[in-house]
Amino acid sequence: MLQTLQIKNFALIEHLHIDFSGSFSIITGETGAGKSILLGALGLVSGNRADLGSLKDKEQKCVVEAHFKISGYNLRDFFEQNDLDYEDVTIIRREILPSGKSRAFINDSPVNLAEVQELGNFLIDIHSQQQTRELSDEQYQMQILDAVAGNAALLEVYKKQLAVYKSAQSALKKLTEQKATINREQDYNTFLLNELEAAKLKAGEQAELESELEKLSNVEFIRENMAKAIAVATEEQVGAVQNLKEIRQALQKISGLSEEYAVYYDRVNSLIIELDDVSESLSQEYEGLVNDPEALEQVNQKLQLIYSLQKKHSVASVEELMAIQQELSEKVVFAEGLDEAIAEKEAEVQRTKTEADATAEALHEKRVAAVPVLVDKITEILVQLGMPNSRFKFEIGQGETYYANGKDSINLLFSANKGTDFGLLKKVASGGEMSRIMLAVKAVLATYSKLPTIIFDEIDTGVSGEIAIKMGDIMKGMSNDMQVFAITHLPQIAAKGTTHYKVFKKTQGDTTVSELKLLTGDERIREIAEMLSGKDVSESALTHARALLG
Repeated sequence: MLQTLQIKNFALIEHLHIDFSGSFSIITGETGAGKSILLGALGLVSGNRADLGSLKDKEQKCVVEAHFKISGYNLRDFFEQNDLDYEDVTIIRREILPSGKSRAFINDSPVNLAEVQELGNFLIDIHSQQQTRELSDEQYQMQILDAVAGNAALLEVYKKQLAVYKSAQSALKKLTEQKATINREQDYNTFLLNELEAAKLKAGEQAELESELEKLSNVEFIRENMAKAIAVATEEQVGAVQNLKEIRQALQKISGLSEEYAVYYDRVNSLIIELDDVSESLSQEYEGLVNDPEALEQVNQKLQLIYSLQKKHSVASVEELMAIQQELSEKVVFAEGLDEAIAEKEAEVQRTKTEADATAEALHEKRVAAVPVLVDKITEILVQLGMPNSRFKFEIGQGETYYANGKDSINLLFSANKGTDFGLLKKVASGGEMSRIMLAVKAVLATYSKLPTIIFDEIDTGVSGEIAIKMGDIMKGMSNDMQVFAITHLPQIAAKGTTHYKVFKKTQGDTTVSELKLLTGDERIREIAEMLSGKDVSESALTHARALLG
């Protein structure tokens, strides 16, 4: 429940600190005194978006802080899932900075607005006149029915199943689209792959082939120069080898005279050995060099094939062609296995659909069973509220569309008088009737929900007299299960509260501020008397006020 509310620099409120009781609290005040400001502040700690225009002093930050006693409401899971510190008395704080930025905190830990909204949904229900209009909304009607049917756990199961089903549908659609695309490309990809595989490409092959082409294209020129080199090296009388041998012989004669000469001898000897080896290799290479037009043609054809493939695929190396070949191979293999993947995904879609359908059917059955219970309870309360002939009918239909809460559609039909036909609630109920029906709904929900706090903002619109007294009794009865606030202009309801707060405006210098005050016994009598007769309170009004207060 809401224990404490602190407001600083919000709208007409400079600073407010107020403690609340856990029973039935009344808030009254003249129109424009600031009751809506209180609701706005509570809206902030419930996760509503902040507005820079809410700052009273544009140079100072606005702070709204609410303390909620939450022990006994099974909220530890929320704190664990959001990695927040759990406290039996949890503090939610909102700050609006002069820059326009907004910050939110739960137990002094910074949080995002979505987390505040989620926690706020567990803590407080601010019922406004707008929410009364929501009674005509199908989704809200379904929420009411689900609360009475006890469908919360089943709805969580269904939502998870629906998410898995839609995910499987999405994956199947993606696979199907891939198959359609691949089918269009499959023949061409297969052709390209076969073409590359037929080329039997090897890494480094292009450089080897280009070198071989140069040799085969210049055989005669190479033989001519190689023969000349061999002759110069090996000529019997004047060849390089013969000349080196003569040098070696001369150096051998003096090598024993000096270590330096011996080094010269060794170096020349090494030259002779190396030149002999080169000459032998050149001779072997020379013998192997033949004019081979057929080999030349084969090398040239392979290179032209490589150049053609490189141009087709816009690459510059055999290695890149091989990478493309691997990619095409994977595409072809993937296409061949796609039908199997699609079949598996279709089976998954059907399985998850069956699971979601079964849960949706269970939700439907529990809703149908809950309808007479809900109708009886609402009708019983409406009899007390002066609508003895009211009748309700819930029409629940099943379709093939998957909604967030199942596959059901709902129509709430209403008849206020004997002999009149049922009609859609939003079309046949008056404003006063809608207020009473909504109060009846909230009173029923109070026994099913675990919500700590509810605030009624002028739910008494369109009623008066004895009906207002009954409405007050119903709200007081609700306070046995939860904390109830009622913002009202009716003295009959105001008198039912356990505690009574008054919102009022006063002038401080050149500024006007709103304040909230807990009324004492005599102050409360006078406030209710003013609600009965206006500012000029008569003795009869005071007597009437005392009578209402009992």
